[in-house]
Amino acid sequence: MRKTLILGALAALMAAGGVLFVTRAQPVDSAVFSGLTGDAAQGEVVFTAAGCASCHHAPDATGEAKLVLAGGQRFTSDFGVFLAPNISPDARAGIGSWSLTDFAGAVSKGVTPEGQHLYPAFPYTAYTHMAPQEVADLWDYLQSLPPSDTPSLPHEVGFPFNIRQSLGVWKMLFMTDQWVAPDTEDETLTRGRYLVEALAHCGECHTPRNVLGGLQRDAWLSGAANPNGTGRIPALTPDKLSWSETDIAYYLETGFTPDFDSVGGHMVAVVENFAKLPASDRAAVAAYLKALPQPAEN
Repeated sequence: MRKTLILGALAALMAAGGVLFVTRAQPVDSAVFSGLTGDAAQGEVVFTAAGCASCHHAPDATGEAKLVLAGGQRFTSDFGVFLAPNISPDARAGIGSWSLTDFAGAVSKGVTPEGQHLYPAFPYTAYTHMAPQEVADLWDYLQSLPPSDTPSLPHEVGFPFNIRQSLGVWKMLFMTDQWVAPDTEDETLTRGRYLVEALAHCGECHTPRNVLGGLQRDAWLSGAANPNGTGRIPALTPDKLSWSETDIAYYLETGFTPDFDSVGGHMVAVVENFAKLPASDRAAVAAYLKALPQPAEN
């Protein structure tokens, strides 16, 4: 009997160890980034397209103050409230003490320098598609921004969602380096895919999620419930969005719809960012959206 109990305990420990090993945080390959030199000018373009300031500036910041990435904005979800951290170059309160590899691990793997999983409220499932050089460019640009000594606030996430190790299972289920749209030789569509699926992470808001918070990729950009519980985020698929490519590009530049309405909510920040990008990028996004297939029912 005693031998059976011991064997059972050993088996349980081995199983637990196996789970911990499989769900451990996976760092990036440091060799990929060790030889890269960032370009801050290019990094500013990446920064703008990715909307970094939109989430990480302090609440109610305006104008140039939006470049002080002190964090503190609150983002409500079904799993709790996530608070954007300080990602300014401050060495203590921000990420100024990180290396490029540390930063790349957070951006493309959702892993902290200490080896903890990050919550996917930070859209690393989209940023995992970023080219390594653009990660280096973004890192170089972030170093040039003003530091802030404002401490990051803890997320308001209760049990069991506060068990970060479980995010290793979540990543196994829902994180992929596969694109949604197929490869194409069309440079405009390829750029549009990169902007929509990676940098601008449009799917994070416009795609429905399952009960575990994973994106329903077979219903890509077909609209989703608003995380704050009010209303619904609209579909961007051609069967629902009747706007022309010109209409879409104009909206992304000015915030005005073909019906003479104006942008509202979180899309205000998105339009502010896209208005700073080249016209060719707005046209690429429009071409990508009009080329999307009919989504599955959700």
